[in-house]
Amino acid sequence: MRYINKKLTIEKISLQKIAKKYGTPFYSYSYSKLKDNINNFKKNFKSFSPLICFAVKSNTNVNIIREIKKFGLGADVVSIGELMMALKAGINPNKIVFSGVGKTSNEISFAIDKNILLINAESLSEIKEINKVAKSKNKKIRVGVRLNPNTDAKTLSQISTGKKENKFGVNKNTFNEIIKYSKNSKNIDLKCLSVHIGSQILDHKPYEKMLEAVSQILNKVRYKFEFIDLGGGMGISYSDKNKKLNYKKYNSAILKFLKRHKVKIIFEPGRSIIGDTGTLVSKVIYIKDSGRKKFIILDAAMNDLMRPALYGAIHRTLPVTKSNIRSKKPYEFVGPICESTDKFITLKKFQVLKEKDLVAICDVGAYGMSLSSNYNLRTKPIELLIKESKVKVIRKRQKHKDLI
Repeated sequence: MRYINKKLTIEKISLQKIAKKYGTPFYSYSYSKLKDNINNFKKNFKSFSPLICFAVKSNTNVNIIREIKKFGLGADVVSIGELMMALKAGINPNKIVFSGVGKTSNEISFAIDKNILLINAESLSEIKEINKVAKSKNKKIRVGVRLNPNTDAKTLSQISTGKKENKFGVNKNTFNEIIKYSKNSKNIDLKCLSVHIGSQILDHKPYEKMLEAVSQILNKVRYKFEFIDLGGGMGISYSDKNKKLNYKKYNSAILKFLKRHKVKIIFEPGRSIIGDTGTLVSKVIYIKDSGRKKFIILDAAMNDLMRPALYGAIHRTLPVTKSNIRSKKPYEFVGPICESTDKFITLKKFQVLKEKDLVAICDVGAYGMSLSSNYNLRTKPIELLIKESKVKVIRKRQKHKDLI
């Protein structure tokens, strides 16, 4: 994404021209950025060639998943819907990991029938349910168990998953019970120890602590796992203030771990693959002067991009047409939804905007459309993939007649 003749472009295509043809709001994704992200991820960990399973929850567009599949990636899914979508996109079932704390019997049965790589269980009760369903089908099922390593990822409390107060995974005592139960079962083949400590992690140190906690557990239980699933959570730079995750140090920590434990590593990246590929372009409907600040009322809203309302997340916001004239008052970018939390960001000294101008909300490829809704009976925006100087519709704009 860059400015050419003061017009914001993605892969040299003007966002203004795209808006004129397809309307606003719209999501656009850069294929070249997606390609770079995947290749860089592989390069950072090429020393041990992990199985990379894209976290489908971060972006559920089947066309995006199809593009990701072409690079040899698998999928990490957390529901029967995501599993169906991964299979529809052509992901090899032997590269699919089914995570999540609340899988139903129907979901477990479907996953078993599709012969996926692993069902990662998160409680003893779930292991017993998997055993029950597998027994009814007279099958032995590859299973992982998610350990809660009680490791603070130093990220937002809303997206922390590896501390003992979080709902995810099992503690050490339950972990030992599950190993014992699996050894006595004819239908459970315990293959994997799984961990995932959170999301938007920008420091390698929590990962080092996580690996040490896993190593200590492995030394104590003396059980031979084929896979260690390290989850994902690698962060991206949403602003200039964010530091970048040191992949070299994380890679070194894993290599140190692998010297002690001969296992195959699985990763479940989502945001680091797709996050900075996406842009949400919106039009200014009205500008309202409230005295101290001006409200920039957009045609995009919290139903289109939930992260700011849900987490207080901050996304870079840029004018689609650049000028050097700055506003004297702060701008608060908001949507039309009847909630006070329907706001994106407040910025000082933003360039002067007029009604019908366009703005681009950046780095929305992950947890943008996948968290979108029809709140206020608003239709979901169109999604576009920009690939090799061509714009392709990868999901049509919803119509009210389809909702009502």
